[in-house]
Order: sequence, then C-alpha cells, then structure tokens
Amino acid sequence: MSDSLKAWAEAAARELKTRSPESLIWQTPEGIAVKPLYTEADLDGLERAAPPGQFPYTRGVRASMYAGRPWTIRQYSGFSTAEESNLFFRKNLKEGQAGLSVAFDLATHRGYDSDHPRVEGDVGKAGVAIDTVEDMKILFDGIPLDKMSVSMTMNGAVLPVLAAFIVAGEEQGVPPSSLSGTIQNDILKEFMVRNTYVYPPAPSMRIVGDVIAYGAAKMPKFNSISISGYHMHEAGATAVQELAFTLADGMAYVRAAQARGLTLDEFAPRLSFFFGIGMNFFMEVAKLRAARSLWAGMMAELGAKNPESLMLRTHCQTSGVSLTEQDPANNIVRTTVEALAAVMGGTQSLHTNAFDEAIALPTEQSARVALGTQLILQHEAGMTRVIDPLAGSYYVEALTHSLGVAARDLIARIETMGGMMQAVEAGLPKLEIEAAAARRQARIDQGEDVIVGVNKFAREQEGPIDVRAIDNSKVRAAQVARLEKIKASRDGAKVTATLEALKNGAKAGGNLLALAVDAMRARATLGEVSMALEDVFGRHKAEIKSVSGVYGASHSGLGDIQDDVASFAKETGRKPRVLVAKIGQDGHDRGAKLIASAFADLGFEIEIGALFQTPEEVADDAVKAQVDAVGISTLAGGHLTLVPQVIAALKARGRDVLVFVGGVIPQQDYDALRAAGVAAIFGPGTHVPDAARSVLGLIRARLRRNEP
Repeated sequence: MSDSLKAWAEAAARELKTRSPESLIWQTPEGIAVKPLYTEADLDGLERAAPPGQFPYTRGVRASMYAGRPWTIRQYSGFSTAEESNLFFRKNLKEGQAGLSVAFDLATHRGYDSDHPRVEGDVGKAGVAIDTVEDMKILFDGIPLDKMSVSMTMNGAVLPVLAAFIVAGEEQGVPPSSLSGTIQNDILKEFMVRNTYVYPPAPSMRIVGDVIAYGAAKMPKFNSISISGYHMHEAGATAVQELAFTLADGMAYVRAAQARGLTLDEFAPRLSFFFGIGMNFFMEVAKLRAARSLWAGMMAELGAKNPESLMLRTHCQTSGVSLTEQDPANNIVRTTVEALAAVMGGTQSLHTNAFDEAIALPTEQSARVALGTQLILQHEAGMTRVIDPLAGSYYVEALTHSLGVAARDLIARIETMGGMMQAVEAGLPKLEIEAAAARRQARIDQGEDVIVGVNKFAREQEGPIDVRAIDNSKVRAAQVARLEKIKASRDGAKVTATLEALKNGAKAGGNLLALAVDAMRARATLGEVSMALEDVFGRHKAEIKSVSGVYGASHSGLGDIQDDVASFAKETGRKPRVLVAKIGQDGHDRGAKLIASAFADLGFEIEIGALFQTPEEVADDAVKAQVDAVGISTLAGGHLTLVPQVIAALKARGRDVLVFVGGVIPQQDYDALRAAGVAAIFGPGTHVPDAARSVLGLIRARLRRNEP
C-alpha cells in the first residue's frame, strides 16, 4: 500500500471509530465488491479506453457524440385510439420531442383484433389500438414519415404491425427505402420476461429472420431489430444479467440472419439495442460502456469488417419499477438521476418516464415534466458539451471492467448450452431473473435497500393525484365500428387470396413480412394476419415455473408470519390455499411471481394460473384447486372491467372465495373494486409480509363466518 493510501486508511479509521474502511465494502446485487475508495492502482493491468468513435467504442460510438448532435428525445407514448394518440404525438413534437416511440395496446401486441372476446378489458388501455392500415394512417396523420424517425415496441405481432406501417408510408407517398426508425422485433426476451409472444419459439425466430432480411433488402434507413434488456431490467435482472442476456440474444439474432444467407455486414449495421436505466447511477453508466466494448469484441470475433457493424447503438428508458406510488413527486428526481446515467453512459436516444406511471398512464402535465427533464439536461445542464466526462474515473473504469468480466462469464455459460435459444427453452434466464427479483424484494421488505417514501421517510398520509383514465368500452366500440366498416368496403376475395398466400409461405417458405405487406395492403386486419399464421404455427402457451426458497432465504425476519401460517395449518389440517392469477393480455408477471414465490416461502399452498386467462378460466381454476383466495396481479389498467367479472364468475359457480388485487391501481378505483367485492387491494410498494398477514387474516375470518 502506498504512503498516501496508508494515510487515508488511518484517517478513515479515526473518523469511523468503530468501523474499518474494509467494513464499508459493498457487495452489489451483481456480486461485485465496491470499495469506499478507488485509486490509480485499481486500473493496473486494464487497457486504457480508446477515444470516442474508435474500437471497441467504450467511450462512445461517434467521435463527436453529443458535442456534434445531442441524443434523440424519443418519448414512448400511445393510448386509446389512433386519433387521440396522433394529437398527443403532434403536441409533443411541437414541444421539443425529436422522434416518435409508439406504445401499442395489449390486444395489438398479442395479435388480436379489438373485437376479439379475449381482449375486452385490454383495448386502448396500455397503448394505442391498431387493427388495420387505416388505424396506422390516422396515427401518423400530418406527420411526414420521410422526415420522422419512428420507433415501435412490437414483437409478437411484428408482421402485421410493421406491414401496416410500410403500407401507411406508401399511401403517404413514402417508399420503404425512405422510412427511418426501429421495430423492436426481439422475441427471445418475450419468452423470458415480458410474455407478449404469439407463436412458439422456432417459428418466432423465423419471423425475426424474415424481418431482418426484408429490412436489409428494402429498408436501409430502418433498424429491423432492437435487442432489449429493458424488459429484463424491469423484471428484476441485475446489471450483469441484463448485459449478458441481451448480448446473448443479439448473438442468437445474428446467427438467425446468417442462417438466412445474409452476410454479417449486410445487416449488422442496422441492429440496435435498448437498455433500462435504474437508480445505481455509476453501475448504469458502466453498463452502457461495457455493453459497447463487449459487443464490438463479439462482432469482431465473428468477422465483421464494417465499423458500423461493430458499434452498439442503443436507446434507453428510465426505470418504471423504480417509480413509487407513495410520494410520487419524488419520481421526478429518480427519473432525472436515471436520465443523467443514460446520458453519461452514452445513449443514442432516451425516454424519460412520467412521475405518475406507478399509478396509471401519464397525464399531459406529467408527460410534459418528463419531456422537460430531457430538454433541461440538453439545454441548461451543459451535458452536450463534453464527451464521456466520467472517463478516467478510477471507480467507473474499474466498474466497467468488472461488469464486462462478469457478463462475459455468463455469456460463456449460455454458449455452453448451445446459445440463447437453448437457454430460453431450458428456462435459465427467466428463472435467474425471477430469483434476482425475489432477492431484491426481500432486501426492500427488510429495509436493507432503502426506497425513500416507501420503507423509510414515509409520509403519514398521501394526497390525491390526478391520473389519466381511459374509457375502455368507448375505445373498443369505436375500434369495432371501424373494423366493421373496413370489412364491408374491402375486396373480400383479394383478402382471402393474400391470407392464403401467407399461410402457404409459412408452410413452404417465402418472406413472411413481404406476404404480410400484401395482406395488409388488401386491408386484411391485424387479427386475420395473426390467425393465418397461428393456423400454421400454433399459439404458444408457456409452461409455468417459479423459483422457491429465494425470498425466504434472503429475508431474516419472517418467523412470526411463518408461525401464523403454520398455526393455521395445524388448526385446519391444511395450508391456506391461494391462486395467483393474471387476467386479460397483460403478460407482465414479475408481481405475480414475486407474490407466489414469497407466499410459498411463508408457508402458503400456492397455485399459479396460466397467463392470458379470461375471468371464467380463472374461476374454473379456483374451483378446481379449492382455494381460499384468488390474488389477481394487474398492471395494464383492465382491472375495473376484468376483476368484477372474476368475482361474478366465482359466484356463478357457487363458490365463496376471497379475491384480492395487487399492482398498478389508481386510488380512485379502490371504491369501485371494493363495491364489486374485492376483499383487499395492495398497491405498488406493498410490504409482502404485511400483505401475507392481511390475506391470512381474511381467510381466517371467512372460514369463521362459514362455520356451521
């Protein structure tokens, strides 16, 4: 140890009195040891990062970075009808937004038209409803598609959605070659975390390859895939997991494109990425720097020659899971910190979440604050004047290296399994992310990870907050009316012919995006295109697995509730039984899996329902399993429609079963849910052991009332 370090250690020991500097070493959730002090010695043996714009692009993919052009402000938005979303887009563009990023509703994501009976509670709720080319044309009315970069978060129904966008461009006078933007088209992560898949993995990967091939041939300005770690981040992945699984996904897509006969440099320059940005500021900066370096090395090993093929270009979004329902104004600060991390890490474009998104869709006011956050960073904070200002920081450089090493090791583990397709089929990434989420929840519940306003510094009483409300029945009625009008006016024989050609292409070969463009041009609907492919490929149904023992092992203070549950079992001769359910097309299952895993560790007997169930299917499962309670997890705004239907279905089957609800539910909806018969409501930030106590008490009370 140098003399200066010895002097620091002695001074630190004197100041800390009872703690040595070594005792302050922090083990991050990624397993990386973070010291209280970093020095030049921590960079010994590490390669000095090349200047921005030079391989391996650790410091940035362009030499000038933001000094030449600021990052693109690309706010993710869309809700209700195409008309309402179009007005919102145009307003935001006038106020400084530079690119569009479209959120589609869950019916669209899952390949259903708005008139399908399975999507009654989902139409227009968590994004904009798109059924036909006409909807897409309305969405971009007055927005020149030859000048505007458009990003679309779409995976399962990527073929009809991208086809509708291409045809809308044609009918605006813009050929595919002039369209710019990105389609997510990242289906592997859907099987891991987000679950808005439609077809099984193998045909889904074929579709990914067809989209990449079509883009390489006809859409030189358009990114045919955005490989997303964001949804892994939101599902609870650590930074190492997000890095490794995202880049491994990227390798799987590269191989899929190469298997189609494409050379690496034909398509690799149009690959893009998408990362989530959380609250560990320096870790998030290091994550983006490590991602660029790792990807450049991986592509170089594959033989890429074009520098554009080696560059990892990324969009970022601030975290949704870090937002709190409690004291929501604090979320403005959280989003600003995360936005700073994305910018310091060198993102190419950025979305900043609105402060009320833990409760509902953003209002105009909260969306304006989110947009203003980026504008202030660009125009007031001097963020665009210096390239990679944290370069050379002993801590940041060491952290970048440590993250890269850990991610490389996890990627190597995936490669030994045969690649990401095989890892996904084995369930490895999904279960590892769920375990990380369970450990994180345990740390929060016992106060080890502080969430201001939630488990520390909480207010005694929360004030009301205005939220955006979508009249789901009104939106659905408007969409159904438009569908009926289009079906009545189109050439039915031509539609049938194009759908048959699509089926034949799925069976015998042919680019499915090209065939979908023909069908959408003839005014086939999104649901008809999806169903034509489903007739050939089938619709995927996930095998439900969950982690066990992780939450209980990570929480040291569960003895009292475990004793209460054991006492119940002794009194009744069985454990308390709970069905954890998802209804509608909401595939976000982090909350459901956390509750299922934690309650099981506390001693409950847990049944986990399949994804995408109707209220009647949930009721049937509850009756079959003879449960005491049904816990419904909801994040997509369909609770006022779907939860009362579950209660009605249970009553129709003659069963007196408790129903409790958790997730993203505005306070103003609580009374309506209680009036419908909901026994308990658990919002974001709920302390899981407290929820378990409450549910156990309700079950006990119900059994006492029903005693003869």
